Amino acid sequence: MGKPASKKKPAAALAAGDDESARGRLLSAATHLFCRYGINATGIDAIINEAGTAKTTLYKLFGSKTNLVNAVLESEGKAWREWFIGAMEDGGGDAQAKLTRIFPALKRWFAEERFYGCPFINAVAEHDKDAKAFRNIALRHKKVVLAHIEKLAGEMGAAEPHVLAHQLALLIDGAIVAAMVSRDPGVADTAGLTAGNLFGPSRVKKPKRTSGAAAQLVAV
Repeated sequence: MGKPASKKKPAAALAAGDDESARGRLLSAATHLFCRYGINATGIDAIINEAGTAKTTLYKLFGSKTNLVNAVLESEGKAWREWFIGAMEDGGGDAQAKLTRIFPALKRWFAEERFYGCPFINAVAEHDKDAKAFRNIALRHKKVVLAHIEKLAGEMGAAEPHVLAHQLALLIDGAIVAAMVSRDPGVADTAGLTAGNLFGPSRVKKPKRTSGAAAQLVAV
């Protein structure tokens, strides 16, 4: 028996596939160019040239450069969170073991040829500081990361998991900026040592804060 005749895909399905392929190429090109050169320094022509698409395709799929930037940040944020949380969780162990994996993972990231810093920090830094669009996307991203770190901090026995989570987040952001400026992946080691010094004290329960009136009496 001969091969069964292959059914041709409907034109609409082929067009959808082409759009998806073009969308992926545009996202990949825009991500690389925005991260390396900056959002403001990257024009539409540079993006379509790298992606190999027409300008009309970009506007058909995204509508505007701003929408493309938003799509890049959402896509990069999702990919980064999956990698980062996976880096903590891979290998198992207790909560503290998972938290101690944060900075070795960041060091590997910092050593990559295409490490250009955090796209969220970069996007907020190079735009109007009163603009809310990029800041809101960045805050949503950080909220997910903080929630996972806080969960592990609670499992570790931290008296105030949210405080430890924010302390670690500050070290993460500081290490990212320092690595971007210095091009030295070793800054992650210093941040990791500092983080390690927080784990023991974080388990000490803080005294309850006294009320305003009681505090005044104590002060007297």
